[in-house]
Amino acid sequence: MKIIKVDVRVFATLRRYMPGYAIGEAKAIELPDGTTLEELRAQLKLPLDEVKVIMRNGIQAELEEKIEDGDRIAYVPAVGGG
Repeated sequence: MKIIKVDVRVFATLRRYMPGYAIGEAKAIELPDGTTLEELRAQLKLPLDEVKVIMRNGIQAELEEKIEDGDRIAYVPAVGGG
């Protein structure tokens, strides 16, 4: 099985699920080829109801998309403002 490497970042309230990383710091993760963004979300234990936007290489992505070697992935929660 081929192993791929990706960089993952989590933002705002999701950062508590990836302790030990500075703001904006990426976590390098190795995954089996064919892993989806949903499978990675589950592996990182990010609650589905807290993930509102997923970015893959700077473009909004969907959970069912397969991750490719070298992807830069970001999970973003809903952001309040006012």
